[in-house]
Amino acid sequence: MTTTAIREKLYDYIRVADDEKIKNIYLLFEDQMAPAVDWSEDEEFVAELDERVRRREEGIDKGVSMEEVEAELERLRNERSK
Repeated sequence: MTTTAIREKLYDYIRVADDEKIKNIYLLFEDQMAPAVDWSEDEEFVAELDERVRRREEGIDKGVSMEEVEAELERLRNERSK
């Protein structure tokens, strides 16, 4: 079946489908219909990231290594399992 034929069948189905089926179809494809956001094109967001990196590199904001995060998570897991 060609793409054109499939498209026509879908149009026909959607035209006669009840409200619940239309909502379910929409939910099924909603995430694919949303335009992808390219965060690197958001100047305000990139400026915020740059500022955070600058503050971390200059020692203004303390960072935490992955090892420290993992150790703390392990400590909390052990504490919770007692």
